[in-house]
Formats: sequence, structure tokens, C-alpha cells
Amino acid sequence: MTDLAGGDAELIAASLEEPERFAALFDRHAPAIHQYVTRRLGRDAADDVTAETFLTAFRIRARFDPARAGVRPWLYGIAAKQIGRHRREEVRALKLLARTGHDPVADSWTDSADDRLAAEAAARPLAGALAHLSAGDRHVLLLFAWADLGYQEIAEALDIPVGTVRSRLNRARRKLRTAAGAAGGPLIEARIHEGDPA
Repeated sequence: MTDLAGGDAELIAASLEEPERFAALFDRHAPAIHQYVTRRLGRDAADDVTAETFLTAFRIRARFDPARAGVRPWLYGIAAKQIGRHRREEVRALKLLARTGHDPVADSWTDSADDRLAAEAAARPLAGALAHLSAGDRHVLLLFAWADLGYQEIAEALDIPVGTVRSRLNRARRKLRTAAGAAGGPLIEARIHEGDPA
């Protein structure tokens, strides 16, 4: 997904003279950022982290370089930094999910009882494995799997080389494969085994 017809970069530029124009950028991207943060930290922290993400983006909008990165990776990069400040909450939530198998965020997305049971069975080992990933590996994996960013977009979001994205994603996938294999979890395997994004 790209910035809508390049309009996001123009909105940022226009907001330097007319700050109220930044609201359109918020309206366009806040739901996706909020959903991503909710999956990482839970509903309690998502509102605050999403607000912090856009407040930071607004404050540093003059430094946005449209030649270097798209708006989506830029916003996800800011969100990743905010999530990093809440890392303990994320690890605590993942460990709780690993112990109990209950994920209230996934419950709202899972319609059938069979799907919910399969998701809960897969969630425990996945959450445990995610909790034990380094913060850098977890950021790369979840930006790929949950935010649906490509390698280049992840590199731009985290300000790291594409090769580092590839190695971190490969390392995280190996660890998750081990967790999935131990649990016999084909649901875990589905997204982590997908081919390289464009």
C-alpha cells in the first residue's frame, strides 16, 4: 500500500503553513496505527500510544523527507519507538497470553467457535516465542505480519538497512517455527512462511 496518490506527503508539507491540515493525515492513518498498537500492547495502551505517535509526527513533520520514506513507514516507525517505551507492557501481555491462551484482541476478529479454539491453541506458543524475541526482531516481524509493511518500508520505518530487516525477520521466523512445530501450529506457520514482500 502506498500513500494515497502521493497526497499524504503533500498534506504534511501543507500542514507546515496550515497546521489544521495534519488532521486529514490523522483521519486517514490513525485507525491502522491504532489497530497495530492494540495488537502489540492491548486496548488500554493503544489510545495513548496512537495519540503519542501522531503528536510526535506533528512535532517533527518539518523533518519528514518524502524522498526517503513514505508516510506509512514513517508513522509506523514513530509508533515502533513509542511501543519501545511500553516494552514491559507488551512482554507482560505476551507472557499472559502464553500462560492463558486468551487474546481479547483476537476474540473480536474471530467469528466462529472453531476458528477461536484453533487461534487460542496457536496463540500460546506464539505469544511465548514473541515475548522472548529481542525488541528489534519483534518490531520487524510484527511490522511485516501485522502492519503488512514490505522489507523496504520496514527498513525506512526503523531506520535500518534492508539486509538487517531480512536477517531479523529470518531469525524471528526460525524461533516462531520452533514454537509452531512444538505446538503443531499450522496457523502460526501461515504468515511467517509467506514469501518476501515486494
